[in-house]
Amino acid sequence: MNLPADLRYTASHEWIRSESDGTLTVGITDHAQAALGDLVFLELPKAGRKVNAGEAIAVVESVKAASDVYAPVSGEVVAANDAITGTPESVNQDAYGSWLFRIRPSDAAAVAKLLDAAAYQATIA
Repeated sequence: MNLPADLRYTASHEWIRSESDGTLTVGITDHAQAALGDLVFLELPKAGRKVNAGEAIAVVESVKAASDVYAPVSGEVVAANDAITGTPESVNQDAYGSWLFRIRPSDAAAVAKLLDAAAYQATIA
């Protein structure tokens, strides 16, 4: 399974990449997309939405089930990757290249509390 060491992760199967402008790019992990199967629909949050850590803010739907995607940290959604809503299967093809949304965290230090690749690997083992 693909698990980039430079990303952070959540126990609810989101990956998080810190960007140079202080925002966080968020998507679902390779493990999550494999468990869900072929994705057929994505519902993404709108820019400007204030979110709390752990809040369900997006939905990924596959031929098997629908699953919530959770905010990894509190903050404000600054962008959604609307381009992939028309091609949800792109998440299956490249989970780490197909981001869902970006958040500006209200507390930048919260990112350090997220799981590193080794800790995430241990949660899914």
